[in-house]
Amino acid sequence: MDADADSPTVELDGSLMEGGGQILRVAAALSCISGSPVAIDKVRAGRSTPGLRPQHLSGLQLVCDMCAGVLQGGAIGSTDVRLTPGKIRAGNYTADTHTAGSVCLLLQVALPCAVYADATSNLSLRGGTNAEMAPQIDYILKVFKPVVEKFGVHFDCNIKMRGFYPKGGGEVCVCVRAVKELQALTLLERGNISKIHGRAYVAGVLPFKLAKDMAAAAVRTIRREIKDLYVNIEAVKEEKACGNGNGIIIIAESTAGCLFAGSALGKKGVYADKIGQEAAEMLLRNIRHNGCVDEFLQDQLIVFMALAKGTSRIRTGAVTLHTRTAIHVAQQMTQAKFTITKCEDELNVTYIIECQGAGLPNPNPTQPKPESAINQ
Repeated sequence: MDADADSPTVELDGSLMEGGGQILRVAAALSCISGSPVAIDKVRAGRSTPGLRPQHLSGLQLVCDMCAGVLQGGAIGSTDVRLTPGKIRAGNYTADTHTAGSVCLLLQVALPCAVYADATSNLSLRGGTNAEMAPQIDYILKVFKPVVEKFGVHFDCNIKMRGFYPKGGGEVCVCVRAVKELQALTLLERGNISKIHGRAYVAGVLPFKLAKDMAAAAVRTIRREIKDLYVNIEAVKEEKACGNGNGIIIIAESTAGCLFAGSALGKKGVYADKIGQEAAEMLLRNIRHNGCVDEFLQDQLIVFMALAKGTSRIRTGAVTLHTRTAIHVAQQMTQAKFTITKCEDELNVTYIIECQGAGLPNPNPTQPKPESAINQ
């Protein structure tokens, strides 16, 4: 949308609640879409390295490019930023963290904006594909993508190169279709877990045995709790990768179409079976509570719930600080209204996050481009 000259600037305290990069991502995306300028002070004030890091700056510059906006305070270490958005335009956009900063967090800020463009957009995102403190690209494709499609968000993603800490060097190309409006989402019934699968991978000079050890340890850990399901975790050697890395992601699917994940990345001096066990325990924790989304998906859905037309409801386990932070920012930036209700039965405590969406329509006549650059 166009930034209305009369749109009041939304002022946000970047140190509130989770106090990290998520405030920047949610605020920048919603500023871009709503047309309201946003000013954020005390950016990441409580972190060991306060202010913007390369990955945050890359994300802000990306959305600024996408909406022909003006970014003030756009420098590494800056603790005060202001984004004045223009009109979102489809195009071919590139963002590069020049570090192992997560490409998935770049996608998190850019995807909602691209959905509100006037045609299909192509994003080339460079950095770490499998990074600490961020979703792995495998999670985005296997868990986030199928769920966000229920809102009407459609994108294709091609992993050109995986990138690992400390160099990064990964690249994903994402083709995002514009939509007229987003639909509300209801995820209240979990069903039974019907399938568990995953991939354990190594890249660079690391021995393939690490992948097999991670997979075997994960299967053993899951089997202790879930005995009646075949668990299929594939061991893989990544051919297209920059740097050395190893990790694992395990996904559980339910009969109602809910998706959950557990993942872990290899670290120097940590045994492979410990990595596999860590991912398996995370998965088990996320399916025990009987909610419909895992602890990592809940906060990633808040932006789309806020933008959608109608009332969205999702059942989850304990509501994370990341989710509460995303809700706080979304309510400041849009007319969306959220409520969280605790539900207790004999076995579980779950929470229903309900949102009366702002129902922001895309003001652009959406026209898909004839050829996506993603397949070229």
